[in-house]
Amino acid sequence: MSSVTIREVGASVRTLHVLQGACEASASSDQMLTTILGSCVCTCLCDPVAAVGGMNHFLLPYAGFENSHQLRYGLHAMELLINAVLKLGASRNRLEAKIFGGAMMSDRLGSIGQANAEFALQYLAKEAILCTGQSLGGTRARRIRFWPTTGRAQQMFLAAHENLPVESPQIRIQGGAGDVTFF
Repeated sequence: MSSVTIREVGASVRTLHVLQGACEASASSDQMLTTILGSCVCTCLCDPVAAVGGMNHFLLPYAGFENSHQLRYGLHAMELLINAVLKLGASRNRLEAKIFGGAMMSDRLGSIGQANAEFALQYLAKEAILCTGQSLGGTRARRIRFWPTTGRAQQMFLAAHENLPVESPQIRIQGGAGDVTFF
């Protein structure tokens, strides 16, 4: 993970890139988390009252028992993200999530993107965490930017691979902390 400082509307924002298999949480108002997704999924989690949040980026929904502790698997990545924001002062009953990714980037990968997306939605429902926004599926990669203290998220679709048909992903946004904007 690398940190970069960027300028945004006259303010300095520290950008932290969340790589595949990573999880980051922050209570810093000048922190922005970012990642690039294909078939992977990221969960952006926020407690808007405590002004803390975080992001994970997982590659596969489940693992065998011996690998279940690795962050590249959804179950472990979700548990670590929740625990990280709780340690920063979040209240479990105020957590709000936005999830992104799960694209079908190649026929060779089968339906792994769909499996990742389904896992994330089911996990949030099972844990009674409100999902206030999602952009899942399609065939294009996404760049996600997330401000963990406000819950604000931005998504930008990256250029589609020339051999893949362009398909509109499922996008759903509800009320909640912050906004999802497309840039």
